[in-house]
Amino acid sequence: MSISGIGSSHPESGENIWTRRLVLFLRVMAVLSIAKGLYHWAQVTGFVGSADEAFENQSTAWQAATVYFAVIELVAAVGLWLATPWGAVVWLTTVVSMAVIELMFPTIYGGSLVIVGIEAFFLVLYLVLAWLAAQERPP
Repeated sequence: MSISGIGSSHPESGENIWTRRLVLFLRVMAVLSIAKGLYHWAQVTGFVGSADEAFENQSTAWQAATVYFAVIELVAAVGLWLATPWGAVVWLTTVVSMAVIELMFPTIYGGSLVIVGIEAFFLVLYLVLAWLAAQERPP
């Protein structure tokens, strides 16, 4: 075991616990973002849905939103997994974008308030964890 604790199998107790929890949360969100991004790509490529639900049979607004989320979710996933500031920004963009589409353009994805609630829950959880992690840092 080194003096700084690097390489130790036992992290220092109490130090940076909220930062570690924030990073864990970001990694979980990265996995969810990968799943969501791959789902959107599956919609684009036709791996999911029936022939009536095929990408080319959808409205232009639906197509644009689906391609947007197919790309941005995977970009966000990389940044979240690496716990970079830009990853959190891109992820926040996806959360806000999905909420706006669901609330203001319900004809695109159906206007599900459940989706908006889930996205809002994750957003609030992120903000709380980020605030608590910031409180751990010395002034």
